[in-house]
Amino acid sequence: MSKKQSFIQVIKTGPGTKIRDLGRMGYAKYGVPQSGPADLQALVWINHLLKNHPNDAVLEITQPGLKLQFESRSTICLAGAKAEIKLNGELVNSSGILEIPPLSILEVGKFQLGSILYLGIHLGFQTPVRLGSRSFARGITDQEFIRSGDQIIYFSYSEKSPSKLNSRAKWDLEYLKSEKIKAYTGPEFDLLSEDQKHQIKNQRFTLSQLKNGMAVQLEELILNELGSIYTAPVFPGTVQLTHGGKLICLLQDAQVTGGYPRILQIHQDDLRILAQKNPNQQIRFQLIKS
Repeated sequence: MSKKQSFIQVIKTGPGTKIRDLGRMGYAKYGVPQSGPADLQALVWINHLLKNHPNDAVLEITQPGLKLQFESRSTICLAGAKAEIKLNGELVNSSGILEIPPLSILEVGKFQLGSILYLGIHLGFQTPVRLGSRSFARGITDQEFIRSGDQIIYFSYSEKSPSKLNSRAKWDLEYLKSEKIKAYTGPEFDLLSEDQKHQIKNQRFTLSQLKNGMAVQLEELILNELGSIYTAPVFPGTVQLTHGGKLICLLQDAQVTGGYPRILQIHQDDLRILAQKNPNQQIRFQLIKS
């Protein structure tokens, strides 16, 4: 059974839709962000169900309003946020495997739980590779976001995908409801006073409206007199404390160095909990030992 190159026509898209794979490894010394998925487990789960390579590219969708038309028969998988999904005008599940007939239209509507939805396709999206990754990134790839009118290349078959795909697996949505985020103490944590440490361990923090792929700022302040540090490495999940007391939690498109004290490092497994939160939702840190 032969495969052929086909494309998805992007009829409409909300802001922030991107191509994502596992990201760019080994380029931090050149100032290149990793640009991996905000919800790593969702991407891994999709590619596992589709029997793809673990690094195959998917769509990362952060707003309702995406409308796609598939040129040829295909098999897709959804995971991450719970959203209203329609296939040819009929409501379908927002997680798991979907068989897509030729010329079908898929629509992403209201997000009911979480803030990031992933859409993968059998054999992955075939956008250009830049520095070992297909992930969209400013200054690295030709575009930063998917746009209305774009055509996204994928491989299709004249009949159903030759792989036997497990469509019964169920995506667990419980993490989308969690407030608790495990974190290690950061290199500058011990510069904090006991009162400041107590506040970080016991207070609920509210996500501000200042959230994007690089970072999210929290509303509550940790007043301090720490000042700056020498420029030092930072990573997705690093929590920085500014002079003004603001906590900045770095996400998947974060810069690779920073000059604010690094007081926490969010556990990789829980970074998705933070990424899936919407502004005005709350989190609390659970400090753990390395």
